[in-house]
This record gives sequence, C-alpha cells and structure tokens, in this order.
Amino acid sequence: MRSQGPFSSEQIDTYLLETVVPLRLACADPDGHPLVLSLWFLWREGALWCATAPDARVVALLRADPRCGFEVARDAPPYRGVRGQGRAELVPARGFEILEALVDRYLGTHESRFARWLLGRGKDEMAIRLVPSRLSSWDFSRRMS
Repeated sequence: MRSQGPFSSEQIDTYLLETVVPLRLACADPDGHPLVLSLWFLWREGALWCATAPDARVVALLRADPRCGFEVARDAPPYRGVRGQGRAELVPARGFEILEALVDRYLGTHESRFARWLLGRGKDEMAIRLVPSRLSSWDFSRRMS
C-alpha cells in the first residue's frame, strides 16, 4: 500500500484507531456519478470495517463496483486526517461481530435504546471491509495554531 503525507504508517494507524468520527465513503452509482455517505468504522487487520443493512443501497453499489474512496477527518480545527482509495469486500459472516464492535466504539454501551435497536436488527448485518491501496494524510495543526 502506498502512503503519502506527514503521517508515518504508525501515525496513520494511531489516528485511525483513536479518531471516533464517521468515515466518509465514496462509491459510484450505476450512472458513474459519485455517491458519498457516512458510516461508522473500525481500523483493524489493515482495513477499515463498517456495517450496514444488507439491503442498503451502498451494498448494491459496492457489489457492482468495489472501487471506493474514503476520508476520516473531523469537521473542526485543527484540520487533519487520512483519506485513501481501495476496494470494498462484503463480508456477511462478520456483520454482527463488526456491528457490536461499532456500537462499543461509538456508543460505549449496549444498554441505550439506540444500541438495543441496532443490535436487535443486526443478525443480518453486512460487514464492509475497505482494503486501502493508497493512503494520504494531511495535518494543518501547525499552520492553524
């Protein structure tokens, strides 16, 4: 995997492990137009993992064309982040496992109404594994201080 920008590979790993914001995923619709959506993510096993309902539009789009782009960045200063390109793999067998891990990461509990709702409908959840082929980082912290 190629990477460029101010972050080392270790810094990219740390950033993706510690940054708890939705990932912006870009894929192509049937007309070739880009579609951008936000999904919760995990960084593990050298890939970004997301989960969604198996009948979600993004699942059909990635099944038709697994090429994608993504970005993980906060919307507030200091502006920094990681973006890249890669391929998506649909992994239904790991859907519920990934959903549970995402609920832990973003909600911190399985006891809230929203967590129970997500997990209650999650037995058929579809895991999405985004395998980066190219990563780039940016960090405008010094210029913004």
